[in-house]
Amino acid sequence: MKTYSKKTTQNAWAMYDWANSVYSLVITSAIFPIYYEASTKKTILIDGDETISNTVEFLGREFVNTALIGYTGAIGFVIISLLMPMFTGVADYLGRKRFFLRLFSTIGAVSCMGLFFFDANTTSGLFATILFYIMAQIGFWLSIVFYNSYLPEIAPPEEHDKLSAKGFSFGYVGSVILLATILGLYLGKIMEIKWAFVMTGLWWLVFTQYSLYVLPAGKSKALMDAKILVKGFRELKYVWQKVKSTVRLKRYIQAFFVYSMGVQTVMLVAAYFAAKEIDWLDDTSKTNGLIISIMLIQLIAIPGAYVMSRMSAKWGNVKALVIVNIFWAFLCVGAIFIHSPTEFYVMAAIVGFVMGGIQSLSRSTFSKFIPEVKDTASYFSFYDVSEKIGLAIGLFMFAYLEEVGTMNSGVSDTALSGMRLSLVSLVAFFVLGVLLLLRVPKKEVTSSSEV
Repeated sequence: MKTYSKKTTQNAWAMYDWANSVYSLVITSAIFPIYYEASTKKTILIDGDETISNTVEFLGREFVNTALIGYTGAIGFVIISLLMPMFTGVADYLGRKRFFLRLFSTIGAVSCMGLFFFDANTTSGLFATILFYIMAQIGFWLSIVFYNSYLPEIAPPEEHDKLSAKGFSFGYVGSVILLATILGLYLGKIMEIKWAFVMTGLWWLVFTQYSLYVLPAGKSKALMDAKILVKGFRELKYVWQKVKSTVRLKRYIQAFFVYSMGVQTVMLVAAYFAAKEIDWLDDTSKTNGLIISIMLIQLIAIPGAYVMSRMSAKWGNVKALVIVNIFWAFLCVGAIFIHSPTEFYVMAAIVGFVMGGIQSLSRSTFSKFIPEVKDTASYFSFYDVSEKIGLAIGLFMFAYLEEVGTMNSGVSDTALSGMRLSLVSLVAFFVLGVLLLLRVPKKEVTSSSEV
Protein backbone atom coordinates (compact mmCIF):
# COMPACT_ATOMS: atom_id res chain seq x y z
CA MET A 1 0.00 0.00 0.00
CA LYS A 2 1.42 3.37 -1.04
CA THR A 3 2.18 5.86 1.69
CA TYR A 4 2.55 9.62 1.31
CA SER A 5 4.71 12.28 2.91
CA LYS A 6 3.58 14.03 6.05
CA LYS A 7 2.96 17.28 4.16
CA THR A 8 0.95 15.56 1.40
CA THR A 9 -1.16 13.69 3.95
CA GLN A 10 -1.85 16.84 5.96
CA ASN A 11 -2.81 18.78 2.82
CA ALA A 12 -5.13 15.96 1.78
CA TRP A 13 -6.70 16.07 5.23
CA ALA A 14 -7.24 19.83 4.99
CA MET A 15 -8.65 19.34 1.49
CA TYR A 16 -11.69 17.61 2.95
CA ASP A 17 -12.59 20.93 4.60
CA TRP A 18 -12.40 22.45 1.10
CA ALA A 19 -14.79 19.75 -0.13
CA ASN A 20 -17.42 19.66 2.59
CA SER A 21 -17.52 23.28 3.79
CA VAL A 22 -19.73 24.16 0.83
CA TYR A 23 -22.50 22.35 2.68
CA SER A 24 -22.09 24.67 5.67
CA LEU A 25 -22.11 27.78 3.48
CA VAL A 26 -24.65 27.00 0.76
CA ILE A 27 -27.07 24.71 2.61
CA THR A 28 -26.98 25.90 6.23
CA SER A 29 -25.93 29.54 5.89
CA ALA A 30 -26.64 31.14 2.51
CA ILE A 31 -28.68 29.87 -0.43
CA PHE A 32 -31.00 27.33 1.18
CA PRO A 33 -32.07 29.61 4.10
CA ILE A 34 -32.89 32.42 1.65
CA TYR A 35 -34.71 30.04 -0.69
CA TYR A 36 -36.56 28.32 2.14
CA GLU A 37 -37.67 31.53 3.88
CA ALA A 38 -38.90 33.06 0.61
CA SER A 39 -40.67 29.88 -0.49
CA THR A 40 -42.50 29.24 2.78
CA LYS A 41 -43.93 32.70 3.38
CA LYS A 42 -47.22 33.58 1.74
CA THR A 43 -49.61 36.49 1.36
CA ILE A 44 -52.97 36.08 3.09
CA LEU A 45 -56.05 38.26 3.60
CA ILE A 46 -57.01 39.36 7.12
CA ASP A 47 -60.11 41.57 7.30
CA GLY A 48 -59.63 42.41 3.65
CA ASP A 49 -56.01 43.50 4.07
CA GLU A 50 -53.05 41.64 2.62
CA THR A 51 -50.45 40.48 5.13
CA ILE A 52 -47.44 38.19 5.06
CA SER A 53 -47.79 34.85 6.83
CA ASN A 54 -44.64 33.05 7.95
CA THR A 55 -46.39 29.85 8.97
CA VAL A 56 -46.43 26.45 7.32
CA GLU A 57 -48.57 23.41 7.97
CA PHE A 58 -46.70 20.19 8.64
CA LEU A 59 -47.98 16.95 10.15
CA GLY A 60 -51.29 18.59 11.05
CA ARG A 61 -49.77 21.54 12.95
CA GLU A 62 -49.05 25.15 12.06
CA PHE A 63 -45.37 26.06 12.55
CA VAL A 64 -43.49 29.30 12.20
CA ASN A 65 -41.53 28.49 9.03
CA THR A 66 -38.06 29.11 10.45
CA ALA A 67 -38.97 27.44 13.74
CA LEU A 68 -39.87 24.31 11.74
CA ILE A 69 -36.39 24.20 10.22
CA GLY A 70 -34.98 24.71 13.73
CA TYR A 71 -36.94 21.76 15.08
CA THR A 72 -35.87 19.74 12.02
CA GLY A 73 -32.23 20.51 12.73
CA ALA A 74 -32.68 19.54 16.39
CA ILE A 75 -34.19 16.18 15.40
CA GLY A 76 -31.34 15.65 12.95
CA PHE A 77 -28.75 16.21 15.66
CA VAL A 78 -30.51 13.82 18.04
CA ILE A 79 -30.32 11.14 15.32
CA ILE A 80 -26.67 11.99 14.70
CA SER A 81 -25.91 11.69 18.42
CA LEU A 82 -27.34 8.17 18.38
CA LEU A 83 -25.61 7.08 15.16
CA MET A 84 -22.17 8.51 15.91
CA PRO A 85 -21.12 6.04 18.62
CA MET A 86 -22.41 3.09 16.62
CA PHE A 87 -20.50 3.94 13.45
CA THR A 88 -17.31 5.10 15.14
CA GLY A 89 -17.28 1.86 17.09
CA VAL A 90 -17.69 -0.09 13.87
CA ALA A 91 -15.01 1.95 12.11
CA ASP A 92 -12.52 1.50 14.94
CA TYR A 93 -13.09 -2.23 15.27
CA LEU A 94 -12.93 -2.87 11.56
CA GLY A 95 -10.13 -0.37 11.02
CA ARG A 96 -12.02 1.27 8.17
CA LYS A 97 -12.00 4.96 9.04
CA ARG A 98 -11.62 5.98 5.39
CA PHE A 99 -14.51 3.75 4.28
CA PHE A 100 -16.92 5.54 6.58
CA LEU A 101 -15.57 8.94 5.57
CA ARG A 102 -16.44 7.98 1.99
CA LEU A 103 -19.86 6.58 2.97
CA PHE A 104 -21.13 9.59 4.86
CA SER A 105 -19.64 12.20 2.56
CA THR A 106 -21.50 10.49 -0.31
CA ILE A 107 -24.78 10.41 1.64
CA GLY A 108 -24.40 14.09 2.43
CA ALA A 109 -23.50 15.11 -1.11
CA VAL A 110 -26.35 13.17 -2.73
CA SER A 111 -28.86 14.55 -0.19
CA CYS A 112 -27.75 18.10 -1.02
CA MET A 113 -28.61 17.36 -4.64
CA GLY A 114 -32.01 16.08 -3.49
CA LEU A 115 -32.89 19.56 -2.17
CA PHE A 116 -33.22 20.55 -5.84
CA PHE A 117 -36.75 19.12 -5.61
CA PHE A 118 -37.77 21.41 -2.73
CA ASP A 119 -41.51 22.19 -2.79
CA ALA A 120 -43.23 24.01 0.08
CA ASN A 121 -46.67 23.91 -1.52
CA THR A 122 -47.42 20.23 -0.96
CA THR A 123 -47.20 18.05 2.13
CA SER A 124 -45.16 15.42 0.26
CA GLY A 125 -42.82 18.07 -1.15
CA LEU A 126 -42.20 19.62 2.26
CA PHE A 127 -41.71 16.18 3.83
CA ALA A 128 -39.17 15.23 1.14
CA THR A 129 -37.32 18.49 1.70
CA ILE A 130 -37.11 17.91 5.45
CA LEU A 131 -35.93 14.34 4.83
CA PHE A 132 -33.15 15.43 2.45
CA TYR A 133 -32.20 18.24 4.86
CA ILE A 134 -31.79 15.76 7.73
CA MET A 135 -29.90 13.24 5.56
CA ALA A 136 -27.47 15.93 4.35
CA GLN A 137 -27.01 16.95 7.98
CA ILE A 138 -26.30 13.34 8.98
CA GLY A 139 -23.85 12.86 6.11
CA PHE A 140 -21.95 16.04 6.92
CA TRP A 141 -21.59 15.59 10.66
CA LEU A 142 -20.90 11.85 10.70
CA SER A 143 -18.18 12.33 8.11
CA ILE A 144 -16.67 15.04 10.32
CA VAL A 145 -16.09 12.69 13.25
CA PHE A 146 -13.94 10.42 11.06
CA TYR A 147 -12.22 13.44 9.56
CA ASN A 148 -11.44 14.90 13.01
CA SER A 149 -10.13 11.59 14.29
CA TYR A 150 -7.33 11.71 11.71
CA LEU A 151 -5.83 14.86 13.30
CA PRO A 152 -3.83 13.23 16.12
CA GLU A 153 -2.82 10.48 13.70
CA ILE A 154 -1.23 12.75 11.06
CA ALA A 155 0.22 15.56 13.20
CA PRO A 156 1.94 15.94 16.60
CA PRO A 157 0.12 17.96 19.31
CA GLU A 158 2.20 21.10 18.73
CA GLU A 159 0.95 21.23 15.11
CA HIS A 160 -2.75 20.68 15.84
CA ASP A 161 -3.70 24.37 16.14
CA LYS A 162 -1.97 25.32 12.91
CA LEU A 163 -3.25 22.35 10.91
CA SER A 164 -6.78 22.73 12.26
CA ALA A 165 -6.75 26.41 11.26
CA LYS A 166 -5.41 25.42 7.84
CA GLY A 167 -8.33 23.05 7.34
CA PHE A 168 -10.90 25.68 8.23
CA SER A 169 -9.15 28.19 5.97
CA PHE A 170 -9.26 25.75 3.05
CA GLY A 171 -12.95 25.31 3.75
CA TYR A 172 -13.72 29.02 3.81
CA VAL A 173 -11.86 29.69 0.57
CA GLY A 174 -13.41 26.75 -1.26
CA SER A 175 -16.94 27.53 -0.13
CA VAL A 176 -16.63 31.19 -1.13
CA ILE A 177 -15.39 30.20 -4.60
CA LEU A 178 -18.42 27.95 -5.11
CA LEU A 179 -20.83 30.55 -3.73
CA ALA A 180 -19.38 33.22 -6.03
CA THR A 181 -19.75 30.84 -8.97
CA ILE A 182 -23.37 30.10 -8.06
CA LEU A 183 -24.18 33.78 -7.75
CA GLY A 184 -22.50 34.57 -11.06
CA LEU A 185 -24.56 31.92 -12.86
CA TYR A 186 -27.77 32.95 -11.10
CA LEU A 187 -27.40 36.70 -11.54
CA GLY A 188 -26.37 36.13 -15.15
CA LYS A 189 -29.68 34.30 -15.58
CA ILE A 190 -27.83 31.16 -16.66
CA MET A 191 -29.49 28.92 -14.07
CA GLU A 192 -32.26 28.81 -11.47
CA ILE A 193 -31.10 29.19 -7.88
CA LYS A 194 -32.18 25.66 -6.96
CA TRP A 195 -29.37 24.30 -9.14
CA ALA A 196 -27.07 25.58 -6.38
CA PHE A 197 -27.99 22.49 -4.36
CA VAL A 198 -26.87 20.19 -7.19
CA MET A 199 -23.60 22.11 -7.59
CA THR A 200 -22.98 21.88 -3.84
CA GLY A 201 -23.41 18.11 -3.83
CA LEU A 202 -21.16 17.66 -6.87
CA TRP A 203 -18.42 19.91 -5.41
CA TRP A 204 -18.49 17.95 -2.14
CA LEU A 205 -18.44 14.60 -3.94
CA VAL A 206 -15.68 15.41 -6.44
CA PHE A 207 -13.16 17.15 -4.16
CA THR A 208 -13.53 14.52 -1.43
CA GLN A 209 -11.91 11.99 -3.73
CA TYR A 210 -8.40 13.45 -3.28
CA SER A 211 -8.64 13.17 0.51
CA LEU A 212 -9.91 9.61 0.22
CA TYR A 213 -7.07 8.71 -2.15
CA VAL A 214 -4.28 9.96 0.13
CA LEU A 215 -5.49 9.44 3.71
CA PRO A 216 -4.60 6.07 5.27
CA ALA A 217 -7.32 3.46 5.11
CA GLY A 218 -6.56 1.55 8.26
CA LYS A 219 -6.29 -2.22 8.64
CA SER A 220 -9.27 -4.52 8.93
CA LYS A 221 -9.39 -6.33 12.25
CA ALA A 222 -12.42 -8.54 11.90
CA LEU A 223 -15.55 -9.34 10.00
CA MET A 224 -18.77 -7.55 10.81
CA ASP A 225 -20.49 -8.81 13.93
CA ALA A 226 -23.72 -7.71 15.65
CA LYS A 227 -21.79 -6.98 18.84
CA ILE A 228 -19.76 -4.39 17.01
CA LEU A 229 -22.86 -2.21 16.63
CA VAL A 230 -22.94 -1.54 20.36
CA LYS A 231 -19.18 -1.35 20.73
CA GLY A 232 -19.22 2.41 20.16
CA PHE A 233 -21.64 2.94 23.04
CA ARG A 234 -19.42 0.86 25.32
CA GLU A 235 -16.45 2.93 24.19
CA LEU A 236 -18.35 6.14 24.93
CA LYS A 237 -19.00 4.84 28.43
CA TYR A 238 -15.32 3.96 28.74
CA VAL A 239 -14.25 7.40 27.45
CA TRP A 240 -16.65 9.08 29.88
CA GLN A 241 -15.07 7.17 32.76
CA LYS A 242 -11.65 8.37 31.60
CA VAL A 243 -12.94 11.92 31.18
CA LYS A 244 -14.35 11.93 34.73
CA SER A 245 -10.93 10.97 36.12
CA THR A 246 -9.14 13.86 34.38
CA VAL A 247 -10.22 17.19 35.79
CA ARG A 248 -9.00 19.36 32.94
CA LEU A 249 -10.62 17.28 30.20
CA LYS A 250 -13.86 16.89 32.15
CA ARG A 251 -14.25 20.58 32.82
CA TYR A 252 -13.31 21.48 29.26
CA ILE A 253 -15.96 19.12 27.87
CA GLN A 254 -18.56 20.65 30.18
CA ALA A 255 -17.69 24.13 28.94
CA PHE A 256 -17.54 23.03 25.31
CA PHE A 257 -20.95 21.35 25.62
CA VAL A 258 -22.54 24.57 26.83
CA TYR A 259 -20.94 27.17 24.55
CA SER A 260 -21.39 24.90 21.51
CA MET A 261 -25.14 25.31 22.03
CA GLY A 262 -24.58 28.95 21.21
CA VAL A 263 -21.88 28.84 18.52
CA GLN A 264 -23.38 26.28 16.20
CA THR A 265 -26.92 27.60 16.67
CA VAL A 266 -25.79 31.09 15.63
CA MET A 267 -24.26 29.67 12.46
CA LEU A 268 -27.40 27.75 11.58
CA VAL A 269 -29.94 30.50 12.24
CA ALA A 270 -28.05 33.69 11.32
CA ALA A 271 -29.42 33.87 7.78
CA TYR A 272 -32.99 33.23 8.95
CA PHE A 273 -32.60 35.96 11.59
CA ALA A 274 -31.34 38.45 9.02
CA ALA A 275 -34.12 37.57 6.57
CA LYS A 276 -36.84 38.15 9.13
CA GLU A 277 -35.59 40.69 11.65
CA ILE A 278 -33.57 43.19 9.56
CA ASP A 279 -35.40 46.10 7.86
CA TRP A 280 -34.43 45.51 4.22
CA LEU A 281 -35.82 47.85 1.56
CA ASP A 282 -37.25 45.00 -0.53
CA ASP A 283 -36.74 41.31 -1.32
CA THR A 284 -33.94 42.03 -3.79
CA SER A 285 -31.94 44.09 -1.29
CA LYS A 286 -32.56 41.39 1.30
CA THR A 287 -31.20 38.63 -0.93
CA ASN A 288 -28.18 40.66 -2.01
CA GLY A 289 -27.54 41.85 1.55
CA LEU A 290 -27.66 38.35 2.99
CA ILE A 291 -25.27 36.99 0.40
CA ILE A 292 -22.85 39.90 0.86
CA SER A 293 -22.87 39.47 4.63
CA ILE A 294 -22.36 35.70 4.43
CA MET A 295 -19.43 36.08 2.04
CA LEU A 296 -18.04 38.73 4.37
CA ILE A 297 -18.27 36.28 7.25
CA GLN A 298 -16.47 33.57 5.28
CA LEU A 299 -13.63 35.82 4.16
CA ILE A 300 -13.03 37.40 7.56
CA ALA A 301 -13.14 33.96 9.20
CA ILE A 302 -9.86 33.07 7.45
CA PRO A 303 -7.65 35.60 9.26
CA GLY A 304 -9.81 35.05 12.36
CA ALA A 305 -8.79 31.38 12.53
CA TYR A 306 -5.10 32.26 12.28
CA VAL A 307 -5.35 35.11 14.81
CA MET A 308 -6.95 32.71 17.28
CA SER A 309 -4.17 30.22 16.60
CA ARG A 310 -1.57 32.88 17.47
CA MET A 311 -3.60 34.02 20.49
CA SER A 312 -3.68 30.48 21.84
CA ALA A 313 0.07 30.11 21.29
CA LYS A 314 0.69 33.27 23.33
CA TRP A 315 -1.92 32.97 26.09
CA GLY A 316 -2.97 29.32 26.01
CA ASN A 317 -5.99 27.63 24.47
CA VAL A 318 -8.39 28.03 27.38
CA LYS A 319 -7.72 31.72 27.93
CA ALA A 320 -8.18 32.36 24.21
CA LEU A 321 -11.51 30.50 24.31
CA VAL A 322 -12.64 32.57 27.30
CA ILE A 323 -11.95 35.77 25.37
CA VAL A 324 -13.76 34.64 22.23
CA ASN A 325 -16.79 33.41 24.21
CA ILE A 326 -17.06 36.84 25.86
CA PHE A 327 -17.06 38.33 22.36
CA TRP A 328 -19.86 35.97 21.35
CA ALA A 329 -21.97 36.94 24.37
CA PHE A 330 -21.68 40.65 23.58
CA LEU A 331 -22.46 39.96 19.92
CA CYS A 332 -25.71 38.20 20.81
CA VAL A 333 -26.73 41.02 23.16
CA GLY A 334 -26.02 43.53 20.39
CA ALA A 335 -27.98 41.49 17.84
CA ILE A 336 -31.14 41.89 19.94
CA PHE A 337 -31.17 45.62 19.17
CA ILE A 338 -29.99 45.81 15.55
CA HIS A 339 -32.46 46.62 12.77
CA SER A 340 -30.68 48.26 9.83
CA PRO A 341 -28.68 46.46 7.12
CA THR A 342 -25.58 48.51 8.01
CA GLU A 343 -25.75 47.35 11.62
CA PHE A 344 -26.09 43.79 10.40
CA TYR A 345 -23.02 44.08 8.14
CA VAL A 346 -20.91 45.28 11.07
CA MET A 347 -22.22 42.44 13.20
CA ALA A 348 -21.53 39.93 10.42
CA ALA A 349 -17.93 41.09 10.10
CA ILE A 350 -17.31 40.60 13.83
CA VAL A 351 -19.07 37.20 13.77
CA GLY A 352 -16.85 36.10 10.89
CA PHE A 353 -13.71 37.00 12.78
CA VAL A 354 -14.58 35.00 15.90
CA MET A 355 -16.42 32.17 14.12
CA GLY A 356 -13.41 30.52 12.51
CA GLY A 357 -11.35 30.94 15.62
CA ILE A 358 -13.67 29.26 18.07
CA GLN A 359 -14.31 26.25 15.82
CA SER A 360 -10.68 25.65 15.03
CA LEU A 361 -9.47 26.23 18.58
CA SER A 362 -12.16 24.07 20.18
CA ARG A 363 -11.15 21.11 18.02
CA SER A 364 -7.42 21.50 18.58
CA THR A 365 -7.84 22.09 22.34
CA PHE A 366 -9.68 18.82 22.73
CA SER A 367 -7.04 16.99 20.69
CA LYS A 368 -4.38 18.32 23.09
CA PHE A 369 -6.30 17.34 26.22
CA ILE A 370 -7.06 13.72 25.34
CA PRO A 371 -4.62 11.13 26.70
CA GLU A 372 -2.09 9.44 24.41
CA VAL A 373 -4.10 6.57 23.00
CA LYS A 374 -4.30 4.77 19.67
CA ASP A 375 -8.11 4.87 19.59
CA THR A 376 -8.59 8.58 18.91
CA ALA A 377 -11.85 7.91 17.04
CA SER A 378 -13.66 7.03 20.29
CA TYR A 379 -12.54 10.26 21.96
CA PHE A 380 -13.57 12.35 18.98
CA SER A 381 -16.87 10.50 18.89
CA PHE A 382 -17.41 11.57 22.49
CA TYR A 383 -16.45 15.14 21.53
CA ASP A 384 -18.84 15.20 18.60
CA VAL A 385 -21.71 13.54 20.46
CA SER A 386 -21.36 16.17 23.19
CA GLU A 387 -21.45 18.93 20.59
CA LYS A 388 -24.46 17.50 18.76
CA ILE A 389 -26.55 16.94 21.88
CA GLY A 390 -25.75 20.50 22.88
CA LEU A 391 -26.65 21.75 19.43
CA ALA A 392 -29.97 19.87 19.46
CA ILE A 393 -30.81 21.58 22.76
CA GLY A 394 -29.67 24.96 21.40
CA LEU A 395 -31.72 24.69 18.21
CA PHE A 396 -34.81 23.46 20.04
CA MET A 397 -34.61 26.31 22.54
CA PHE A 398 -34.09 28.85 19.77
CA ALA A 399 -37.05 27.52 17.74
CA TYR A 400 -39.34 27.29 20.76
CA LEU A 401 -38.51 30.81 21.94
CA GLU A 402 -38.98 32.12 18.39
CA GLU A 403 -42.53 30.77 18.36
CA VAL A 404 -43.16 32.32 21.79
CA GLY A 405 -41.59 35.56 20.59
CA THR A 406 -43.69 35.53 17.44
CA MET A 407 -46.85 35.29 19.54
CA ASN A 408 -45.57 38.17 21.70
CA SER A 409 -44.93 40.33 18.65
CA GLY A 410 -48.63 40.56 18.03
CA VAL A 411 -49.45 41.83 21.51
CA SER A 412 -46.34 43.66 22.67
CA ASP A 413 -43.91 46.27 21.41
CA THR A 414 -41.03 44.86 23.44
CA ALA A 415 -37.70 44.34 21.72
CA LEU A 416 -37.83 40.69 22.78
CA SER A 417 -40.19 39.47 20.10
CA GLY A 418 -39.76 37.00 17.26
CA MET A 419 -36.24 35.67 16.98
CA ARG A 420 -34.88 38.41 19.25
CA LEU A 421 -36.29 36.57 22.25
CA SER A 422 -34.38 33.47 21.12
CA LEU A 423 -31.10 35.38 21.33
CA VAL A 424 -31.46 35.55 25.12
CA SER A 425 -30.84 31.79 25.30
CA LEU A 426 -27.65 32.18 23.25
CA VAL A 427 -26.33 34.88 25.57
CA ALA A 428 -26.93 32.55 28.52
CA PHE A 429 -25.03 29.71 26.79
CA PHE A 430 -21.94 31.87 26.17
CA VAL A 431 -21.91 33.40 29.66
CA LEU A 432 -22.17 29.97 31.27
CA GLY A 433 -19.51 28.69 28.88
CA VAL A 434 -17.11 31.40 30.07
CA LEU A 435 -17.75 30.53 33.72
CA LEU A 436 -17.08 26.85 33.04
CA LEU A 437 -13.92 27.57 31.04
CA LEU A 438 -12.53 29.56 33.97
CA ARG A 439 -12.71 26.34 36.00
CA VAL A 440 -10.43 24.43 33.59
CA PRO A 441 -7.00 23.96 35.24
CA LYS A 442 -3.81 24.80 33.35
CA LYS A 443 -2.37 21.35 33.93
CA GLU A 444 -3.98 17.92 33.86
CA VAL A 445 -5.20 16.41 37.11
CA THR A 446 -5.67 12.66 37.07
CA SER A 447 -7.11 12.09 40.52
CA SER A 448 -10.88 11.89 40.49
CA SER A 449 -10.89 13.02 44.09
CA GLU A 450 -9.77 16.46 42.96
CA VAL A 451 -12.73 17.05 40.68
